[in-house]
Amino acid sequence: MQNQRLTTQNKFLKEGERLDELQRNGYVIIQNPGRFCFGMDAVLLSGFAKAKRGERVLDLGTGTGIIPILMEAKTDGEMFTGLEIQEESADMARRSVRCNGLEHKIKIVQGDIRDASAMFGASSFDIVTTNPPYMISEHGINCASDAKQIARHEVLCTLEDVLRESARIIKPGGRFYMVHRPFRLAEIFVKMTSLRLEPKRIKLVHPYIDREPNMVLIEGRRGGKSGLTVEKPLIVYKKQGVYTDEIYDLYGY
Repeated sequence: MQNQRLTTQNKFLKEGERLDELQRNGYVIIQNPGRFCFGMDAVLLSGFAKAKRGERVLDLGTGTGIIPILMEAKTDGEMFTGLEIQEESADMARRSVRCNGLEHKIKIVQGDIRDASAMFGASSFDIVTTNPPYMISEHGINCASDAKQIARHEVLCTLEDVLRESARIIKPGGRFYMVHRPFRLAEIFVKMTSLRLEPKRIKLVHPYIDREPNMVLIEGRRGGKSGLTVEKPLIVYKKQGVYTDEIYDLYGY
């Protein structure tokens, strides 16, 4: 039965691609190591974000669809949509959705984040999630069209674009979830509050207990009142090569 299932799933692959197991509901995802494979930040965001029964979720810059697929497995959200500008990544995401039999729960749309509110309409989703490019400048970019560079650097959209479109798309009282880098936290808070996406909850992620944080998980609420909860930090490794129990739980091991 397992071999038959793998044979069926492998028919969705193209040259250079592989199937990775997600340890959730038997789900898999199609990835191409030559382009951009999802990282821990996407897994952490999918565990930090909450979607209740009946809520509709939009993931901006969904890549190969990892966050909608994991959130479908982990939450009670009704419908998940992923927006991705790169044609090859959007195609992989659609095939992953079909491979997992999730066409009734997840929709992948190819398009530009900067046009998201025009595409979907104002106040059209309960929740927006995003794992946007972290780097501001083009330092280190060899090719502005390279998939990995687009995922890491603000080549095709900026933090301002992501927050502006999110504020327009989220319903009043709806929630915004993002993973980013701590060095931009002051800028993020200023931009969020200016757009009435009030920061409500953050969690800092440290690689080791004695190291500075290298990621931050942020929840905002459209039109929310001021008041921020700083949650207990998340530590990734007990020691080199050994995750903490919380990380193992997030990965489903």
